Amino acid sequence: MNKKLVGFVFFAAVQFCFEATAQSIICTIDLKRKAQTIENIGASGAWYSEVVGKNWSAEKKERMAELLFSKSFDSSGNPLGIGLSAWRFNIGGGTFEQGDSSGIRNQLRRVESFLSPDGSYDWNKQQGYVWFTKKAAEYGVKDLIAFSNTAPVQFNKNGLGFKTSKDFVTNLRDDKYSDYAGFLATVLRHFDEEGIHFNYISPVNEPQWDWSAKFGNMNQEGSPWHDKDIYKIAVTLDSALAAHQLKTKILVTEAGDLTYLYGRNNYASKQLQQFYAKDSKFYLGHLQHLHKAIEGHSYFTDMGDSMIINVRKRLNDTASKYNVPFWQSEYSMLGDGYKEGSKERRSTMDCALFLAKIIHHDFTVANATAWHFWNAWEPGRADMETRYNLIALRNVADPSKADYTVTKNLWALGHYSRFVQPGMQRIITERNDGLSLEEQAQGVMLSAFADEKKITVVIINYTSSATTIGLKIPGIKKIKQLKRYTTSAEKGEDMKASLIESINKVDLLPRSLTTLVIDL
Repeated sequence: MNKKLVGFVFFAAVQFCFEATAQSIICTIDLKRKAQTIENIGASGAWYSEVVGKNWSAEKKERMAELLFSKSFDSSGNPLGIGLSAWRFNIGGGTFEQGDSSGIRNQLRRVESFLSPDGSYDWNKQQGYVWFTKKAAEYGVKDLIAFSNTAPVQFNKNGLGFKTSKDFVTNLRDDKYSDYAGFLATVLRHFDEEGIHFNYISPVNEPQWDWSAKFGNMNQEGSPWHDKDIYKIAVTLDSALAAHQLKTKILVTEAGDLTYLYGRNNYASKQLQQFYAKDSKFYLGHLQHLHKAIEGHSYFTDMGDSMIINVRKRLNDTASKYNVPFWQSEYSMLGDGYKEGSKERRSTMDCALFLAKIIHHDFTVANATAWHFWNAWEPGRADMETRYNLIALRNVADPSKADYTVTKNLWALGHYSRFVQPGMQRIITERNDGLSLEEQAQGVMLSAFADEKKITVVIINYTSSATTIGLKIPGIKKIKQLKRYTTSAEKGEDMKASLIESINKVDLLPRSLTTLVIDL
């Protein structure tokens, strides 16, 4: 190649890069193009809520509750918390009272039961769990959700809170369905009388897994369920809720993997078809207390952008066929998808951005109407590999040394939970760059939500470069106020508030999250 040609190619390449960098992505938000209505965004408070809520200092646990539930701002306009609109409470199965005889090796993951073996109820149990649930109610969290991993151990075939045989058969005794349903209804009625109303009850968790281990090696309560058994407990629970004159709605099915909601071929598969096809023998749509939705967990469907997108497309196609909303009711970075092929340890910001990517696709591709993180807190570091928690715990069992650190995951979830409020509708957006969904997933991702008074726009800059984006909102002539909240890898830049002048040009920091709140 001669020198003149080399010079031309170099000049052309530089000119192209300059123009590509200078050109903003333009996104159009047409408020007439409405998608799903958001019901809630929340998190679970399992296991460690007990020791934290019961034994930690008031100062620490009050601030932890504020971080999760508060919708207030500090003097600089920064959020004091992420304003969750849902909180999930674990109704325990009594493995804590069994001690080492429970077969669960970590005592902090054993859970008390309100029901004693003699049939009496002890409402002083699960004090830590209840403390945080009361706080959620005090902060005005819209939806309290009760869920159970196992029936009380005395109702189970092996007297344990998990299986020791890998047969995928439900642990609940055949003659104890009414007792289990009655137990759940009694717990819900008690809290109603205490002024704590659970809007939802989920009696089955991840029925596809075997939930078995050698005695002494299990790490939590759990039971498999067949679809026929899920149908049976749902019908029985519906009757129990009616008998107790409760308004709580039943949620099904907490599938351990989204693909079981529309596909697979085993005893707990094709659950949309099984429970919502009117010609199915397991049709549940007629139940008085059923919340017409299908619940699933986004675990293990995050191994690459194509999987993330294709699984959620298929889920939405099937859910739309049966006119059933989808709830994403548990997710953390349980598998290795969050590594995205990297062999390096992932920073807290890397994890936060990947979490935001999953939330984005669950809302924009799967059309989720609810989204919940698992778990609000777990022991671990807060700077690297923050796969499992919003708040990292240290020295959990020793109140004199116990402490916590906020991870970037908390703020990543907060970009949605704080500003995408229940009742807002997602707005279908268009952009001018022509990128496929897979290409967007490695670049800039944007989602928009609106009600009559405001528009919330959440933007993920997944790239390592600063960039800009412009918004067009047809029909909107005047904006009363425009606020911006930014989270980046910088210490203290956690949903940091600022005012901006225009939506025509919004600068995005590298590897960052930005939420725009547009008051109309």
